[in-house]
Amino acid sequence: MTGRLAKNRGSAAPTVQDVAAAAGVSPMTVSRVLSGGPNVRPEKVQAVLEAAAALGYRRNENARSLRPGQRTGLIGVIITNVANPYYAQVQLGVEEIVTTDGMLLLVGNSGEDIERERALVNDFIGRKVDGLIVVPAGGDVTHLRTAVAAGIPLALASRQVDGVTADVVLVDDENGARDGTASLLAQGHRRIAFLGNRASVFTSRRRRLGFERAHREAGVAIDPDLMRAGQNDDAAAHDVMVELLTSENPPTAVFSANNRNTIGALRALAEHPELAAEMRIVAFDDFELSGLVPFDLSVIEHDPRELGRAAARMIMQRLGASAGEPQLVELPTRFRE
Repeated sequence: MTGRLAKNRGSAAPTVQDVAAAAGVSPMTVSRVLSGGPNVRPEKVQAVLEAAAALGYRRNENARSLRPGQRTGLIGVIITNVANPYYAQVQLGVEEIVTTDGMLLLVGNSGEDIERERALVNDFIGRKVDGLIVVPAGGDVTHLRTAVAAGIPLALASRQVDGVTADVVLVDDENGARDGTASLLAQGHRRIAFLGNRASVFTSRRRRLGFERAHREAGVAIDPDLMRAGQNDDAAAHDVMVELLTSENPPTAVFSANNRNTIGALRALAEHPELAAEMRIVAFDDFELSGLVPFDLSVIEHDPRELGRAAARMIMQRLGASAGEPQLVELPTRFRE
């Protein structure tokens, strides 16, 4: 395969036939892989993607769609939790940008399920969307690489994944978490609980790093019994918080790594007011009615709508002129007492 790739690299416009020859598959298989079609063995998908990347192949169909009047006018958006108002704000930010060009959104909910995400990406490719904005669930990224190989502009929002060359917009998770945790330590708290979702989630890992860094800088050891991850909704966070509050040696403060964990923790505190009187909470991400919470609450906030706007701008720039290295934008956070 190496010889064929070297021969074809000098070609200005590699073809489907070139990719098929390099990958050792039929041209029909190449077309099926790059259009997100089903029933292709994983090893063949991998071979096609590697050959397309090595040859610099981009589908001619997509190139034609980028000429004025030839686009579908559709942008695919895939989020992880449609029930979370945070992602509604991200979606609104995307809409603000793309609708000014008369484009429409196709929105899908992956539910943090990689297979669901894969199905949505393949479906959107089949609908010939002009661009994709994805909050990735993590894990296998073959379907995202398929979209890139098909020439579809891709922006990853809130999370980054290895093995995909795409524009990315993030939040400054680690420094935000560090600052919030440091405020608790400065007030004398030494038993600080950490509430977050599963470790495979990109933002959860980064916010945990910030939590740990603040303790390390303050010379304070973390009690592993207070580290709770894996709560993907407020119900699970509620149960974990009740368990912590009623333990033999409860925490005196809580760092919550996302708004769903915060809401679950607040519900638990409301049910146990006798245990909550001295509790202080630092929450990453603002949430609805946070200003009315009758507890000692601070928020690490940022603008989710700007996250959506930034991702949409990246897509629109690629549609206008796709050349250039992938962009990485990191949005700042603000600690609100």
